Amino acid sequence: MLRAVLFDLDGTLVDHESAAAGAVVVWAAEYGVVGAEVAANWAAVSDKYYQRYQRRELTFAEQRRLRVREFLGVDVDDAEADAMFEGYVRRYEARWSVYGDVVPALRAVRGAGLGAVVLTNGNTAHQRFKLDRMGLTAEIDDLITGDDLPATKPDPRAFAYALERVGASPDQVMMVGDSLENDVRGAQAAGIHAVLIDRNDRHAQADVPRIRSLTELTPRGGDGERVDGT
Repeated sequence: MLRAVLFDLDGTLVDHESAAAGAVVVWAAEYGVVGAEVAANWAAVSDKYYQRYQRRELTFAEQRRLRVREFLGVDVDDAEADAMFEGYVRRYEARWSVYGDVVPALRAVRGAGLGAVVLTNGNTAHQRFKLDRMGLTAEIDDLITGDDLPATKPDPRAFAYALERVGASPDQVMMVGDSLENDVRGAQAAGIHAVLIDRNDRHAQADVPRIRSLTELTPRGGDGERVDGT
């Protein structure tokens, strides 16, 4: 019997990628950083330091400062780095958007008598603010963040914690996320059925349950999950 669906947040419910790409082009130009590769370079730098944050090697604030220093090529103290990053954050948050299939999918899950739980590696304050800002707080039953977890996704301990939190066994939960490694492979290693939300068809060759839209999810309580997809 399926009891809950775990959803990743960024790239699954909220369009982080478009928001980040649009924000950084405007922000970087203020510091003389321009060109066709700005968004891609920022994504690479951000991913490098955010992964270190996820591994608990850096604090949330430290990874932001390191991203500023490397990307802009500046040698500034912490206070100045924080102030510079804030310029990016304002533009990033202004561009947040919820994918059109999200609210109907969350309501379908809850309407089936299942828990809708967000499982994210992100910082609690930031992710809760994001959910509030996007009007999603009332659409979910619980938020589990990296601050709660003994280790972040894809570590099996992250999923073990989530199972304990929702009071379910692995066969009673489904994980849905846009990261093949963090969300799908990680959940599968913990014995949880996982579905990849692949909106841009980037993982067409991946041998995992895969959907292009959350409207393809048809979970039902009582007799297990049903997931249409490739």
